[in-house]
Amino acid sequence: MDTLFSLVPLIVFLPVLGLLINIAFGGKMGEKAIGTVASAASGLAFVVSVLLGVALWAGGGAEHVVPLAEWIRIGTLNIPWTFRVDTLSVTMMLVVSGVGTLIHIYAIGYMHEDVRFKNDVGRYARFFVFLNLFIAMMMILVSGDSYLMLFVGWEGVGLCSFLLIGFWYEMDTLGRPSWANSNAAKKAMIANRIGDFGFLLAAFTMFWAFGSLQFGEVFGKASQIAAATPGVILFITLFLLVGVAGKSAQIPLYVWLPDAMAGPTPVSALIHAATMVTAGVYLVARSWPLYSLVPNAQFIVALVGAVTALFAATIAAGQYDIKKVLAYSTISQLGFMVAAVGMGAYVAGMFHLITHAFFKALLFLSAGSVILGMERGHHHLPHHEPEAGHTEELFDPGDMRNMGGLRKQMPVTFWLYIFGTLALAGIFPFAGFWSKDEILLDAARKFPAIYILLTIAAFLTAFYMGRQIWMVFYGKPRHAAAEHAQESPKVMTVPLMVLAALSLLGGLLNFPGIDTLTNWLGHTIEAAEGEVALPAWLAVSWGGFNPWTALISLGLALLAIYISWLIYGRKPLENGQKDPLKQPFGFIFTALERKWYVDEIYAAVILNPYVAISRFLADVIDWRFWHDWFHEKVIAGTYNFVSKTVLDLRIDQQFIDAIANGLGNLTRRVSGSLRRLQNGFVRSYALAVLFGVVIILGYLLLK
Repeated sequence: MDTLFSLVPLIVFLPVLGLLINIAFGGKMGEKAIGTVASAASGLAFVVSVLLGVALWAGGGAEHVVPLAEWIRIGTLNIPWTFRVDTLSVTMMLVVSGVGTLIHIYAIGYMHEDVRFKNDVGRYARFFVFLNLFIAMMMILVSGDSYLMLFVGWEGVGLCSFLLIGFWYEMDTLGRPSWANSNAAKKAMIANRIGDFGFLLAAFTMFWAFGSLQFGEVFGKASQIAAATPGVILFITLFLLVGVAGKSAQIPLYVWLPDAMAGPTPVSALIHAATMVTAGVYLVARSWPLYSLVPNAQFIVALVGAVTALFAATIAAGQYDIKKVLAYSTISQLGFMVAAVGMGAYVAGMFHLITHAFFKALLFLSAGSVILGMERGHHHLPHHEPEAGHTEELFDPGDMRNMGGLRKQMPVTFWLYIFGTLALAGIFPFAGFWSKDEILLDAARKFPAIYILLTIAAFLTAFYMGRQIWMVFYGKPRHAAAEHAQESPKVMTVPLMVLAALSLLGGLLNFPGIDTLTNWLGHTIEAAEGEVALPAWLAVSWGGFNPWTALISLGLALLAIYISWLIYGRKPLENGQKDPLKQPFGFIFTALERKWYVDEIYAAVILNPYVAISRFLADVIDWRFWHDWFHEKVIAGTYNFVSKTVLDLRIDQQFIDAIANGLGNLTRRVSGSLRRLQNGFVRSYALAVLFGVVIILGYLLLK
């Protein structure tokens, strides 16, 4: 079995091979061939991940470090490229490559239509190149044996998210010429760079304190460093949290993720379900030996996650874009995961990461199916030229207010969406019920305040998902496109069926009493349970399952769905009708629609002053002062004065020219005087000869 560990570099090189084939030959290959190559590359990486899991299981879960190459060697600094194969990294490999492969297959059908709706078929191959690159970078992130290799993958997925969010960079989400998608990509890049700065500060401090960035060396010295200088570990863990807030979209750096919906729907599923946004959760879980030494940092991480979970859930309840609801839901669920790993419930956090990858990928891809179904319905409508004085109707296929009644037109997508919704809402026996309950139970035991925040967030989760179901699939179609919507092809629905099955059965991964995932991750993560005085109702436990927390969360979820039915399902929305919550809740619901005005606050406090300062620096400092005054007057004016007045007039004309002119005048006068001797008379020449002879004879006689 040990020979299987040597296959680990393939998890990176297989996706790279796939993207190289599509770069070299994509222009000559058909769409099915391009999609097959990309999907096969990701699928083979999944096969390798399975083999690594089998090898780990056969070896009793003992970790393996597989060196690949020497990367950086400067003096005593030696940073190799090594792969770390343990139960935590292999779990992430399986999730990334497994769910990623299903998304690749789905994208074959989705992008076939999307590039035609956007009138640019030539970008089909480019999309799959970016997808394969994303998988490769994510694999580097989860398989690296050092914080530096993790950071390489960390930056790589950031680059890929920029490329994929801005895939249609010259238009907006409706296909109109605009820089909206490009701006969304830049927003994601900038927000993540802020988080990455925190990661770098943590890494620099880590290298200064430990002399290494290798996991083994850092974790081995952690207790010693904590005893000597406990503030160092606190500093490192809190600045790692800044990186987590950027990558996993936590307060205050979450604002990029909703705008990331600008990318094609497979991108939304890949980024927001199984890959990039879970990197922060993985980072905390991987750094558990550091966080376990600083309880204050653990509480701060847990609090950030819980507040984010509740805050994002409130916003999701007021959105109308089908993908924006899921985007804020992702932020909220990431808050659950961050809260879990912050509390030290690393297995619970990873369990929810896995199940969330299943049902959130299902929901995003199903939302893409709905959007394409609406697009098909809209494109099959008879289009007429707008009358004079009128503009053509602006159709948004992702706006839930344009939908309604889609369960009849798209029955397969409807039932798949129901599976994902029930899993996300935490309804028994779907996967979300089991993973969310573990987090709530740990919160109830350790941090009651965080338990309350997460419980309210879970209630709102069920509510806004119920709201979405009633608005999208029930009632009468509120737009002609919804009335003529068409079901998606099997290349899109079959991967959704696999994800639906995983969303239903995923709870078996850590079923109470069996605790498969707990035992599996226990080979890498040591659960350090402190002495906590538990109330009687929490002391009841059936194999790690508490019936009271489960019943409370399940009861609240069912109540939330029932309330959503009373508001949106019993009397479905009519075309043009305002949201039923708008009138009773007034400005509060308006604030939810406007996302609590966070973007406006950021614009007023950060962006507008930054732009104003930038314009001041560009216009006043750079142009008026530096260019117009300093450059034109000081430099150019001084140069012109010196060159014209001093060098040209004084030195060149009045001095150098005077010398040259004086020599010319002297030569002219001398030549004029000498010219008189050449008068042409023989007697003058004879007299001169005589005069010369007399002078010579006189000289000789005197001598």
